[in-house]
Amino acid sequence: MTLAHQAAPPLQLAVNVLDAQSLLATFGTIGIAVVMFAETGLLIGFFLPGDSLLFTAGLLCAGRFATTPGHLSLPWVLVAAAVGALAGAQTGYLLGRRAGPVLLARTRSRKITEGAARASDILEKYGHAKAIVLARFLPVVRTVLNPVAGVLAVPTRTFTLWQVLGGLVWTIGLVLAGYTLGASVPNVDRYLLPIIAIIVVVSLIPVVLELLRSRRAHSTDGGEA
Repeated sequence: MTLAHQAAPPLQLAVNVLDAQSLLATFGTIGIAVVMFAETGLLIGFFLPGDSLLFTAGLLCAGRFATTPGHLSLPWVLVAAAVGALAGAQTGYLLGRRAGPVLLARTRSRKITEGAARASDILEKYGHAKAIVLARFLPVVRTVLNPVAGVLAVPTRTFTLWQVLGGLVWTIGLVLAGYTLGASVPNVDRYLLPIIAIIVVVSLIPVVLELLRSRRAHSTDGGEA
C-alpha cells in the first residue's frame, strides 16, 4: 500500500488548519507530511499545530481505531512525519542562507520577529547542536530557528546532523506517545479533546517560561541602569 492510499476521505469544504483532528480527517497521512514541512520549513507555518497533530495521528493509529474512518497506519504516519519535518527544516535552513535577512526584515508578524530573536539567543546560549535539537520542541522557535541558522551561517554539516537527530526524536517520540496511549487506555477517544488541549498547553510551557525569564532579565537590567 502506498503513502497516497493512506490519505483520508475526499477533501472537505471547510478545514480548520489550527485543529489537528480537522487536518487529519481532511488530508490524512499526506497532510501530516505537508504540515510538518510547512511548520518547520516555511515562516508562514508557525501557527500550525505540530505537537498536537503528531500526537493525535499516533493515537489514531492504535488498533482500537481500526474500524473508524480516521484510522491511520503507524508506519506511514512515522514516515510522513519524519520526511516532512526533516525536509522542512533543511529547506528553511537553505532559505535562510540565501534570503533569510530579507525575509525576516519584511515580515510583519511579531511572533516571527520575537521567535527569530529568541532563536538567535538559543543558538548563542546553548551552542549549535543543543539549540537545534531543543528547538524542535518549542513552538514558533522550531519554525524560525532553521532560517536563522542559515542566516548565521551555521555549518551545513552541523545543522543537518543535529536537525535530523532532533527531528526524528520529536516526530517519532510524539507519534509513539499517542499510539501508546491509544493502545493502552480504554475509550480514550472520549477524552481526545482534553488530551489535545493538554498537549498544546504543555508545548507552550517552555515559551511562557522563556518570556517570564526575559521579562525578569529586562527588569533587572532596567533597575541597574
